[in-house]
Amino acid sequence: MKIKPLADRVVIKPSPVDEKSRGGIILPDTAKEKPVVGEVVAIGPGKVTDDGNKVHPEVKVGDKVLYGKYSGTEVTIEGEEYMIMREADIFAII
Repeated sequence: MKIKPLADRVVIKPSPVDEKSRGGIILPDTAKEKPVVGEVVAIGPGKVTDDGNKVHPEVKVGDKVLYGKYSGTEVTIEGEEYMIMREADIFAII
């Protein structure tokens, strides 16, 4: 993948969505929940504060993270789905 996020942006590969419910019913695309867990595949260099100091990201490539359901922007790069969001939209490292 050839993408380099800027500032405090993070590129996440969402985890696959379940195709079946717990009871074994196959779910149509409209009934599937958006994923809220994914793996960090690229990070920006960090945010620069108003006084000129750089705040380095807390996450690193390979971390599995929990993020907001409606956070970020969905993009397709080389046929793969990714999310680009600010580090502040990530709730936790799993």
